Amino acid sequence: MRKCAYHLPMTTLLTALALSACARSDAMPVALAAAEASVASVATASAARTTGLPPMTVHKHESCGCCGLWIDHMQAAGFEVQVRNVSDVSAIKTQLGVPAEMASCHTAEIAGYFIEGHVPAADVKRLLAEKPDARGLALPGMPLGSPGMEHPTGRSQAYAVALVSRDGSTTDYSQHAAR
Repeated sequence: MRKCAYHLPMTTLLTALALSACARSDAMPVALAAAEASVASVATASAARTTGLPPMTVHKHESCGCCGLWIDHMQAAGFEVQVRNVSDVSAIKTQLGVPAEMASCHTAEIAGYFIEGHVPAADVKRLLAEKPDARGLALPGMPLGSPGMEHPTGRSQAYAVALVSRDGSTTDYSQHAAR
């Protein structure tokens, strides 16, 4: 029984297209690179659809290593992340209404909220589910053990994530215990 090509997985179809292009010419590296890029694009879009999470944009300085680790944490939790390396992150913070006392090293935007600092993915998911009338979440500073600030021994300090209201006031949103 023959199977229709449309019932094959996307990776199989793209590989077949790339290989047929290779058979016709010496364009093998180009065709395979195009197929791999298409597969990666489909996988990213598919992951975003299956998690149901909105895309996130992270503003950070290009040399910030802990910001990259936080981004890895968010991606591992199912978030599609676009990174914007900027020379002046403080301008973004001001534009989004992040209170100065709540500042950290990076600022993210998602679904009309800001996420300031090393906020755990679970807190961001809770924010998106509850949809409070607020500006966003903030974790000031860089607490040991928060996502992106992990210690090799697993040690962490206690920290609190704050919900920043529209008027700029803050309330505790979540507590994270020391380990």
